[in-house]
Amino acid sequence: MTWNDESVRRLLRQMFHTAIESAAPSAAVLHNLPPKPTGRCVVVGAGKASAAMAAALDAAWPDVELSGVVVTRYGHHVPAGRIRIIEASHPVPDEQSLEAGRAVLEAVQGLNETDLVVALISGGGSALMVAPAGDMTLADKQEVNRLLLESGANIREMNAIRKHLSRIKGGRLALAARPARVVSLVISDVPGDDPSDIASGPTVRDDTTVETVQAIIRRRGIRLPERAHAVLDNGCSTPRCADIVSDVRIIAAPSLALAAAAKVAESAGLRPLILGDALEGEAREMGAVMSGIARSARIRGVPISGPAVILSGGETTVSINGPYGRGGRNTEFLLSLAVGLDGQDGIWALAGDTDGIDGTEDAAGAIIAPDTLARSREAGLDAKGLLGGHDSYTFFEHLDDLIRTGPTLTNVNDLRAIFIR
Repeated sequence: MTWNDESVRRLLRQMFHTAIESAAPSAAVLHNLPPKPTGRCVVVGAGKASAAMAAALDAAWPDVELSGVVVTRYGHHVPAGRIRIIEASHPVPDEQSLEAGRAVLEAVQGLNETDLVVALISGGGSALMVAPAGDMTLADKQEVNRLLLESGANIREMNAIRKHLSRIKGGRLALAARPARVVSLVISDVPGDDPSDIASGPTVRDDTTVETVQAIIRRRGIRLPERAHAVLDNGCSTPRCADIVSDVRIIAAPSLALAAAAKVAESAGLRPLILGDALEGEAREMGAVMSGIARSARIRGVPISGPAVILSGGETTVSINGPYGRGGRNTEFLLSLAVGLDGQDGIWALAGDTDGIDGTEDAAGAIIAPDTLARSREAGLDAKGLLGGHDSYTFFEHLDDLIRTGPTLTNVNDLRAIFIR
């Protein structure tokens, strides 16, 4: 096949959409349902995919006494029959996030051994469902989230802190549901698929300690609000492992999405190379590293010769140390990659968040091509300046290279695909 700009862009988009389709919540839920309970079924949950998951469960069990409440991001609502849907803010919680925390905890009260709690958990749940610990207020939680997002901390570090400042995360929801049986259906959006890190593990045992959290705070230089510090100073720890009994099932994950994208590449006659589904680090630094790998592949055929595609997943971070513009980790990665490639011929790339929203913007990600920098100069854009100001969205918006899918109602983290001709 002759690969040109149009055909490569079309293939990259196809790979991205196929990866998203592989994590469709409805099919994933239906394939992983537990046996029906002899008593009641209470459905609770939080995350960007939770409403779609709830709708699938409600439709699958019309003969079960079923009720419940789940929270999802604004714009991700779908009707879920007997299950109440709350929409809330992400990535910083709002009043609806607080209401969701209250409603979910209330939903699991007064249950017995014959009842079943199905927890529908997916990425984004940490902000969407909050129950501040101690004397913390919603404003404190909002400030904590803002500080964490700007600190450069990885998702594991952020969620360790969130768990210890919450009355619902870190396994506390599972404790609240006792003595009912708890089954958690989880769509992973974190490197390594550790369920305790997904939505801060509301139904999963937590192995971190207050000392662990204090060390992260010191290392990252995070200045928490006074009431948050008071919670940690009082030794408010998450429940110990033996106290948590929960059947946790990962029903969709980044590795499966990468495999689906690789199959599309193979069908098109490309050699796929999957670097892994758990790559972390600063977005701009990863872009620079990946530019070196891509150039080596294009020029020397190492680590793979073209036509090929280099795939990776995981979640990068963007540390903010001053004024910043618009953009998310995927567009920042791509802008850094474009700068590093410096117009190298025969290389295209796509990076996007499978939930359809990169950061807080209306795009999932973007695409770069060999002529990206040339076109940006013609448009009067300063690529390096915009990268330094964390304004990658503006860069790609001007070039009309943003990818807009709208909310996908699932979330298996980011997908990055680099095409080598």
